[in-house]
Amino acid sequence: MHYFQEKDGELWAEDLKVKDLAEKHGTPLYIYSASTLLRHYQAYDSAFKDIPHLTCFSAKCNSNLSVLELFKNQGAGVDIVSGGELYKALKAGIDPSKIVFSGVGKQEFELEQALDADILMFNVESRQELHQLNHVAENKGKTARISLRINPDVDPQTHPYISTGLQKNKFGINMDQAIDIYKEAMQMKGLEPIGIDCHIGSQLTKVSPILDALERLKQLYQDLKEIGINISHLDIGGGLGITYEEEDPPHPSELGKALTDSLQGYPLTLILEPGRVIAGNAGIMVTKSLFVKQTELKNFVVVDAAMNDLIRPSLYGAYHRIAEVVPQGRDERKLDIVGPICETGDFLAQDRKMPGIEPGEYLAVFSSGAYSLAMASQYNSRPRPPEVLVDGSTDRVIRRRETYHDLAGPEENI
Repeated sequence: MHYFQEKDGELWAEDLKVKDLAEKHGTPLYIYSASTLLRHYQAYDSAFKDIPHLTCFSAKCNSNLSVLELFKNQGAGVDIVSGGELYKALKAGIDPSKIVFSGVGKQEFELEQALDADILMFNVESRQELHQLNHVAENKGKTARISLRINPDVDPQTHPYISTGLQKNKFGINMDQAIDIYKEAMQMKGLEPIGIDCHIGSQLTKVSPILDALERLKQLYQDLKEIGINISHLDIGGGLGITYEEEDPPHPSELGKALTDSLQGYPLTLILEPGRVIAGNAGIMVTKSLFVKQTELKNFVVVDAAMNDLIRPSLYGAYHRIAEVVPQGRDERKLDIVGPICETGDFLAQDRKMPGIEPGEYLAVFSSGAYSLAMASQYNSRPRPPEVLVDGSTDRVIRRRETYHDLAGPEENI
C-alpha cells in the first residue's frame, strides 16, 4: 500500500495536494512518501523476525541521503555496488558493519575505501577479484570478510536486462567452481570467507525461483562444512517485485515464511537486499503537459519530463501507470506521452488509453521511487529534477533542482 491517493477529486501525497507541490517546486518533480517508505521497510523486515537476519536496502535503486537516513533509523544496513554508494551510505550514517559490497567491477580504490571503513562483507564475483582484494587487503595490513556470489543458473522469469542468475549472465561464480575458489580463499592471508551470496534478478513475481536457488546454496553450505569451511552468513539478495501494471508479486510475508521454514536448523544470519519492493511505489514523478500534437496516426502529449528523467520505459519497455493529478473527466483516447528529448525513443507511454490531456495540466507517473532518478542523466543538457520528501502535512526538498551551473561547472576553469 502507498500514500498517494485521490481525495476530493484530485491526487494527494499523504496530507498534501500533489498539484500544490508541483506549483511550489516546479516540474518535473519527484515526490516520495516517508510513510510509505517506512511502512514498506517494516513490512519487509518484520517478515523475517523469526530468523537471524540483516536487511540491507539496495542503494542502487534510490541512494538519496535522506532516504538512506530513514532506513538507518530503522536499523537497516545498505547493499552497495560502488565507491560512490559507499560514500553516500557512510555520509547518511549507516553503520559500516551493516554494509555489503556487491558488483562485478570493483576497482582497487573502491576496495581500499571499503576496507578502511571496515564494512561487513565483500560479495566477490570472480577469481580475479578475489586475488585483487587479497592483494589490497594484505598491502593495508587488513583482513577482508568475504562471500562468494554464486550463479546458481536459475531462471528468475523476469526481464532479461535485470536477470542475473543464469550462466549466460555476467554475474557471479558458477556452482561447479565454487568449492575450489573457497579453498583458494582460505589460503589467502588477506581474506576471511564468512558468507555465501546469491542474487538472481530484479522484479521477481514468484518466490519459487528464490527457493530453487536457496536449495543449491544450502547444498553448497553443507559441502563447505564437510571440508572444514564454516559459513556464518547467507546473502540471498533482493529482487522481489512490485505492481506496475497487472503483476501480482508475493507479499514479503510469503517470502519470509518460505525462507524461514527452509533455513530452520541452519546456524546462519540471513542477509537481504531489498530495493524496489520498498521504494518503488513510495514515489511518483510529476510532469506538466506542454503541447498536444495530433497527426494522422498518433495523438501526442508533449510533457516536460523526458527519458533522461525516467529512462525505464525507453530502456526496458517498462510500464508506469500515468494519471491526471486533477482529473478533468474527458473521454478516453489513445495517447503517446512523450518528452522534449531529440530521440524517437523518448516516451513515458505509447498508445496508452487515457482521458484527453490539455496543455498546462499535471500528470503523475507512478512507481517512480526506485530506478528512476537513480538512473537519470543530463542528456540534452537538461538539469535533473528535484526530490521532495513528504511526511504527513510537511514537505522537504531532499535534493534541489540542478541548475545550468551544475551542467557546466565541472567543465569550467580546468
